[in-house]
Amino acid sequence: MTRPVLWTFRRCPYAMRARLAIQSAGIVCDLREIVLRNKPEPFLKASPKGTVPVVVDGDRVIEESLDIMHWALSQNDPENWFGMPDKGNALIAQADGPFKRALDRTKYAVRYDKVDIDAERAVAGSFLTTLNQQLGDQDWLFGGAPKLADIAILPFVRQFAHIDLDWFERQLWTNVSNWLARFKGSDRFRNIMSKYDAWTPDTPLVLFPKDGPRAP
Repeated sequence: MTRPVLWTFRRCPYAMRARLAIQSAGIVCDLREIVLRNKPEPFLKASPKGTVPVVVDGDRVIEESLDIMHWALSQNDPENWFGMPDKGNALIAQADGPFKRALDRTKYAVRYDKVDIDAERAVAGSFLTTLNQQLGDQDWLFGGAPKLADIAILPFVRQFAHIDLDWFERQLWTNVSNWLARFKGSDRFRNIMSKYDAWTPDTPLVLFPKDGPRAP
């Protein structure tokens, strides 16, 4: 059988969460790392919108990261990431909507007209306060093990935190800081952040996931 092809960019949080789900599901893909300023023609032919991640599975092209997560976990969900309450999906929707909007306007303010960075940071902070309350004294959002919501949201919390780590660590969301540190220090995260050369037609085959533990 032909393996699925995963087009990805290492530092993109959308691509991170797709790789995390594929890794957990144990679905072996041909990984193709791209450089966003020099997108290869086969990538654009598969997905003209030109954003990562993209999975090509036979005749099917999956162009949204959350859809890729569902595609992978629907085939194999060994860690029961789907086993969460409906609130988990609501938190993902908040993260992908208002939180990501505020994150972008905080991190990339020069791209937008008349952005109030403090106001945008406050919007993002409100969501992080919600997450902080949800975590409580738990390691993960819904108990002692990660669920889809944790893995779908954490790459964006990481992106927001790294805008200004000193500021982030001074805020009153200790539970979120610990949650993020647990994720960043995990074998799970290290294993999806390996560096690869940009793909060309002559690039040697790269299989993903690499061997290594999946558990945090």
